[in-house]
Amino acid sequence: MSALILHLETSTKICSVALSENGTLLSYLDKTGDGYIHGEQLTLMITEVLNNTDFQLQDLSAISYSSGPGSYTGLRIGLSTAKGLCFGLQIPLIAIPTHQILFQIAKESGLTTDNEVFALLDARRSEVYLQTFDAQGSTLSELQCALLENTLVKELSSIIVVGDANEKAKTYWTDSSIQWLEQPLCAKFQANPAFKAFEMKAFEDLAYCSPIYLKGANGVLL
Repeated sequence: MSALILHLETSTKICSVALSENGTLLSYLDKTGDGYIHGEQLTLMITEVLNNTDFQLQDLSAISYSSGPGSYTGLRIGLSTAKGLCFGLQIPLIAIPTHQILFQIAKESGLTTDNEVFALLDARRSEVYLQTFDAQGSTLSELQCALLENTLVKELSSIIVVGDANEKAKTYWTDSSIQWLEQPLCAKFQANPAFKAFEMKAFEDLAYCSPIYLKGANGVLL
């Protein structure tokens, strides 16, 4: 059975929408601004991405969204939009943790067997949302809110750092062997993991699912 999946990325200031079929990317669109444009742009971008193909909303098999952590406002807009569409279309929802998407970016950029991936998202000041993976995608350190100055990075040429906190991290992690991957988040990187989740029927409960926040809107750890 063909799986046509719409992907939403709203965890940072980047607003991104993509469409894939059986894990193959069909269309995508990214927009960003000085502030958060998700509330004004997300539904318009969904329409535009669909218009770039021969498909309509009614053709969708599922929707995936970047489930955080990240921007409190962005995550709520992404999930509420995804939930509304899933309820209306009676299709399943797939949640992909944002750090898993960052790993997918590194994977699609090319990994060797000895690579370790440090996935970072900005959490303000010297804090980052951090999770590390081996080259196969297994978790080496669990998702956490970490202080960069208290986080040790092994001096190995195998480390790849990816995420929107790279510039901030460079002031603390100065070893020249670290590889800095500058590819920003984009909904197109959900295509492969979302299709795998679809095949496994790893769907969310629409009534009870919520984003991964780690911090509340007031910046306090949850």
